[in-house]
Amino acid sequence: MPYPPTAPESPGQEVERRRLAADLVAAAYLRGDFVLSSGRRSDHYFDKYRFETRPDLLRRLGRLLAALVPPAVECLAAPELGAVLLGGAVSLELDLPLVIVRREAKAYGTARAIEGELAPGARVALIEDVITTGGQAVAAARRLREAGATVERLIAVIDREEGGEARIRGEGLDYRPLFRSRDLPLP
Repeated sequence: MPYPPTAPESPGQEVERRRLAADLVAAAYLRGDFVLSSGRRSDHYFDKYRFETRPDLLRRLGRLLAALVPPAVECLAAPELGAVLLGGAVSLELDLPLVIVRREAKAYGTARAIEGELAPGARVALIEDVITTGGQAVAAARRLREAGATVERLIAVIDREEGGEARIRGEGLDYRPLFRSRDLPLP
């Protein structure tokens, strides 16, 4: 795999990654005609809710995503709604606090764009689900930076390899996908 976790993988971890890749495809890979969040059309789709709502997959994802979090990180962040469960799984794995990044500030209550406690200057790892063009991930990273955080790394479960990496790196972000489309055993 192109981007190994921060710590070297043992042979058992590599076997688990391959098993998880196959299980993600079996659970969440769909063929058909889909409109993606970027507005693009695609003949395939990774339904993140089909893997994020299954405890057996979410637990395993939490462990493997946690291995990609740099040691200096003090807080995790996850964009609403799709990545919140992933962020929670990594938070539990590493015992780090989690903030939720809204697409826009809510119009009631606290009217915050970021929910949870984010200390000024906090070093954050941003957890994402599926990256296509990277637009939503970049917007979340910008909101975190505007709130005074330093985004140490953006971590995703799947990179569809459709331009997201270039956009993310163009923002000066360190980016690590757990899987790229080419790493998955697609039918």
